[in-house]
Amino acid sequence: MNHEVDYDRDFDREDQLSIDQLRHILQSSHDREVKLMREYLIASDRIHHHPELKQRLQNFAEGNAKRTDQLLDELKKLQ
Repeated sequence: MNHEVDYDRDFDREDQLSIDQLRHILQSSHDREVKLMREYLIASDRIHHHPELKQRLQNFAEGNAKRTDQLLDELKKLQ
């Protein structure tokens, strides 16, 4: 591994995220996950002739719900 190209080789943290920047990233990610979850659930409710696709979309929504909870937990830890 070439450590000459490590961004923090000299321990300069000028590009480190601030707490506010991190909160913004987590909140934006949370908002996207909620939007995707809703879209998957709405789509799955409208599908009647493809049970496998309906189930996959519901599974996607469940995954988004779990990530949403994880993101909220991380946001709470930052407060």
